[in-house]
Parts: sequence; C-alpha cells; structure tokens
Amino acid sequence: MFPPREDPIPDHGARMSRRGFLEFTGSAALAATGLSLAPGRAFPAENAKKIRIGVVGGNFGAQWHWHEHPNCVVTGVTDLRPDRRERLVKAYGCNTVYDSLETMVKQARDIDAVAVFSGAPDHVKHAEICMARGWHVISAVPACMSLEEAERLVEIKKRTGMSYMMAETSWYRQPVIYARNLYKAGGFGEMYYSEHDYYHDLGDLRRYTEDKQGRRYEPDGSRSWRWGLPPMLYPTHSTGCLLGVSDERITKVSCLGWRGDSPKYREHPFVDNVYRNPFYSAASIMRTDRGHMCRCNVFWRIVGHGERAQWFGDRASLYMPLDGVHGAVEAIRTRGHRQLDVPRYWETAEMLPPAMRHDSGHDGSHVFLAAEFINALVEGREPEIGLERALAMTVPGIIAHESALRDGEQLDVPRFEA
Repeated sequence: MFPPREDPIPDHGARMSRRGFLEFTGSAALAATGLSLAPGRAFPAENAKKIRIGVVGGNFGAQWHWHEHPNCVVTGVTDLRPDRRERLVKAYGCNTVYDSLETMVKQARDIDAVAVFSGAPDHVKHAEICMARGWHVISAVPACMSLEEAERLVEIKKRTGMSYMMAETSWYRQPVIYARNLYKAGGFGEMYYSEHDYYHDLGDLRRYTEDKQGRRYEPDGSRSWRWGLPPMLYPTHSTGCLLGVSDERITKVSCLGWRGDSPKYREHPFVDNVYRNPFYSAASIMRTDRGHMCRCNVFWRIVGHGERAQWFGDRASLYMPLDGVHGAVEAIRTRGHRQLDVPRYWETAEMLPPAMRHDSGHDGSHVFLAAEFINALVEGREPEIGLERALAMTVPGIIAHESALRDGEQLDVPRFEA
C-alpha cells in the first residue's frame, strides 16, 4: 500500500518569469515563493522500474501515451469488439490481445496496472475485478454513478491496498494548471466564486435516434449507456476545474434540470432511458467546505461546445478562452484586464519524459495524466487524482441529479475518505 499522497513538487520546466508574475499580481511578497508554473513533480528519470500496463477499451482507451513513457510497457489490450481490439494493437504495438477483461484477468501474468476505459456504468465493476487481481487502476470518468458504488470503491481500495486514479482531463488542461499555481501563490486573494461548464450538444435530434453507427448505439442495435445519460452523472469536467485549482470539497448542492417545453423534447425517445432521466441539461449552485460558491453546468442541448471555467477572487479573476469570443483573460483589481498567453506546459515540463513533451488530447492533458499515473507507481506514492479526489469530483454530481429531481432542493454532499 502506498504512503499518503504528497503535494506535487513544482518542477522547473514551463514557467512564467518572476518579474512577469509579479507584474501580474502586483505583490512583491510573492517574490519569495520561487513560484514555478509547473504541472507537478519531475518524472523519476533515474528509476529503471517498469510498469506493465493493460488497456481496457479500444475507443477512448486508444488515445493515450503509455508506450511513450520509458518506465511503462503495454503488455495486454482488450475490448469486446474486434475492430477496437485492432485499434489498440495499432495504437500501442502490443500483440497480446484478449477478447474480454475477464479473460485478461484469468490468463495474464505480466500486468501490474490497468487503464480502464470501458463504458461508464462498468467502471466500478471493472476496477474491482482488476484491483482484486492485484492490479493498480486508472479509470476514465466518472469514477462511479451512485453513492453505493462510491462506497464500494472505497471498500475495494481499503481491502486490496491497490492504487486508484481517475483520468479527469480538466485537471491538466493548460489554463487549469495556470490557475492552480496562481491560486497556490495567493494571486486570486480569496477565490470565493467560480463557474464551470461542460457543454456537449446532442446535435440533430432526428439523427440522434437514426444514426445506428453513432456512440449511442451498440453494434447489435441496442442503446448504449450514453442514451439518456443524466447530465450531472457526468460532472467531473466541471467539478474538476474547482478541485483542480483550490482542492475544496463540495458540501451542499442545489440543481435545476431542463426538460424542454415542446413535444420535440418531451416526446423524444431520449427521455425513454434506463436512468429514468427527463433532463437534457442541468445547472447547479454548490457550496464548498470553505463557505465559497461554485456554479457547475452540464448541458447536452446547447449551441456551444467544450469545457471551460472562470475563477473570481477579491484580488484577481481568470477566464479560460471562449471560442469565437475571447482568449484567456486575467483581471487584476489594480491593473484591469488583459489577454493572457497561457503557457504550453507540455513543451518543457519535467513531469513529462522527453518523448511525451508534445500536445495531446483535451488541451494537452492526456500526456500529463498518463505520466502522473506511471510516475506515481514507479515512485510508490498515491497519484495526484487518487480515489478521494475522484469521489470528491464525482459524488456532487450524483447529489445534484437527485436535487434536480426534487425541483432544486438543496442537499448535503457526503464526503468519502479513501
């Protein structure tokens, strides 16, 4: 079992000059911090330990960079679909292929960790299978879809002692890295309010039902887990922009859902789903353990797209880019607004092995998530986005959906310690 996670040690890769940062904050007191705008601790270049990883899921799971890390080798891949198994083989150059995770668990003898990128309802089940086998797990989001599953994950980790990480991309988006370091340096002052949006429009509603090749259908024509998914059961792209900056815990939530007024929404097959979910979009206001406010939106029906956030303090505010409107903007009480060139941390960050210092999916986050998981296992520590933080990002959404079903009733958010 790994020791408790430590705060990441800043490396000295991508940094803003001290003078530039002081001009931004207007505070000479920050000069003593030696602030380096870095994503995390340097990778263990002198450690020769190898992590043998298996990859589950040939859709999103084929978009990662395990094979580029010098301390990692892909030793097994699996998906239920032959075409996706072939995609994994091409992505990672691994010819050890299993027709299912269950087969991999029974037959593999050369795996230390598993990347679980299966469908969301299977994440907990698959994590449990792997951790019980003695394999560490990194899982796609969300970590779980119910409070019972959250409790199950905590029990699994305590029972097995294996490491768990959630691959939340917002944590390592370039503006979020910048905001996190600004927060640590006190640049926001008291960051008392933030707004976080995940907008993923359904597109043409007729095509939603007719496109049998789309992600909302399985190859056999049955509906996939994405059909009618409650927005707030997929919250972490939004909540990750709060925890990934201030590490606050959400304690209360009130949420409203949007069903649509017209028959094209109310009578659309979308609302006939296994979740009994009537909502296309949901907006919530959340309270943190520090008495701060946070607004989190997840919309499936909107003229807009992407993940973005803005953070407000009594001293400074920061706005992520808004496509077609503005780039990243920083606002200082004493200096006004100005456009911000957010560093491309992936270019030089020592957290990344040289072969991984390139752009990647979800605003450069994929290489950081892969590197952090492998680095943590090599160093024998808990990863940055361990189970406790994973649940702290996921559970508020579960409670938010319940609040929406109760017409916005404010509900307490339970805290899980792992």
